[in-house]
Amino acid sequence: MKRRLWTRNFTLVTAASALGAIGGITANFALSFLVFNETGSTFASALTVAMSVIPGLLIPLLAAPLMDRLPRKPVLVMGDVVNAALYAAAGVYLHINEFSYIGYLLFSLVLSTMGAFDELAYSSMYPKLIPEGMEEKGYTVSGMLYPVLKVIMTPVAAILYKTLGVANILFVQSALSLLAAFTESRIRISETSRFEGQRPSVKMWFNDVKDAVSYLKREKGLMALFLYMATTNGVACGYNPLLVAFFSTTAGFTMKMYSFFTVAEFAGRTLGGTLNYNVKIPSKKKFGFAFAVYQLYEAMDMCLLWLPYPLMLINRGIAGFLGIQSATMREAAVQKYIPDEMRARINAFQTMMYTAFAAAFSLIVGALGELLPYATCITVCAGFAMLVCWCTVWARRDSLRKVYECAANGKDGEEREA
Repeated sequence: MKRRLWTRNFTLVTAASALGAIGGITANFALSFLVFNETGSTFASALTVAMSVIPGLLIPLLAAPLMDRLPRKPVLVMGDVVNAALYAAAGVYLHINEFSYIGYLLFSLVLSTMGAFDELAYSSMYPKLIPEGMEEKGYTVSGMLYPVLKVIMTPVAAILYKTLGVANILFVQSALSLLAAFTESRIRISETSRFEGQRPSVKMWFNDVKDAVSYLKREKGLMALFLYMATTNGVACGYNPLLVAFFSTTAGFTMKMYSFFTVAEFAGRTLGGTLNYNVKIPSKKKFGFAFAVYQLYEAMDMCLLWLPYPLMLINRGIAGFLGIQSATMREAAVQKYIPDEMRARINAFQTMMYTAFAAAFSLIVGALGELLPYATCITVCAGFAMLVCWCTVWARRDSLRKVYECAANGKDGEEREA
C-alpha cells in the first residue's frame, strides 16, 4: 500500500500552522510600524525584539519536563485560544486609548511567553503527526510554509495596515488564532499523561532535567550537531546589521538591491524544497550530503560581499536551495531519533542554546563590524563557523551517521533504547 503524506492529522496541523503564520506575519508587520511611528526610535523597536527573546531562554527549561509528561495537543489548542484573547484585548485597547510603549512591551512579553509554550508543544507533537517514512517530506512542507506565506503576506500586510489600521488587524489575528485552535482540536492523536501515579513536584522536575542532561551526555553526536547549528545560526543573526550597513554605505549599492537578497533566497528555497519533496537521498549518503552543504554554505558566506552583485544574488539562491534540503533532512532525522518521552526537553535545550548563541554572537559580530570592514568581518565569522563545523560535526561523524540514518531505517527512540 502506497503511503501518503496528506493524512487528516497532517492536513489539519499544516492548516493550523498556515492560519497562525498568516495572522502573525500581518500583525507583526503592523505592530512593528506602529512602534516606530509612535516612538521614532530604532532602539525602542530593538528593545521590543529583545523582550521577545527572554521567554525563549527561560520558558523551555521550566516547561519542558511537564510537556514530556502531559498531553501536548491541549497545550497547543489553549495556546492559540489565549493568543486570540490577547490580540482581541490589544485591539480593544487601541480603539479606546492612545498607544502605550510600556504597555506594548508587556504585551510582547506575555505573547512571547505563550509562544514559547506553543512552540514547545508543537515541535514535540509534530513528528507524531507525520506518517511513518514521510518525515523529510513533512519537514519540507513545514520548512517552506512560513517563507512562502511571508513573501505573499508582507505586501498584503502593507495594504491592510493603511486600509484597516492596527486595531482591526489585531481583531483579524484574534479570529485567525481561534480558527487555528479549532483546527488543532480536530486532530486525532492518542496521548496519555506520564506522571505514573506521581504528583508534580520540584524534585520530579529536577530529575527530569537531570535525565535529559544525561541523555545528551551520552548522545555526543547530537550535542556536536546542536553546537554547530547554534554557532552558525548565531553568527548569521549578526550578519543582518552588517549587510544593511554595507548596502547603505558602499558606493554602487542600495537598500533596494539588498531587498532582492530575500527574493533570491526564497526562489532557491522554493526550488530546493520542491526537489526535496520529490527526490529522496539514499540514507547512507545523507550525512555526507549534509556535511558538504554545511561547508559550502559557510564558504559562500565567506565570499558573499566580495562578489559582483549578480553573483551575490546567485550565491543567495544557491544558499536557499541547499539550505532547505539540509535543514529538513536534519530536522526529520533528529526528531525521529529522539525518544518521544524525551523530545520536549531536548527541543527545549536546542531552543535555549540557539537563543543564547544568537544573542551572544549578534553582539560579537556587531562589535567586530566596528573594527573591520563589513566584507572582512563576514568572511572571518563564516570561517570561524566552518572551523566549528569540522571540530564538532566531522569529529562526531560516526555518531551522527546513526542519527541521519535513523529516520530512513524506520526506527524511533523507543526501539533504539530497547
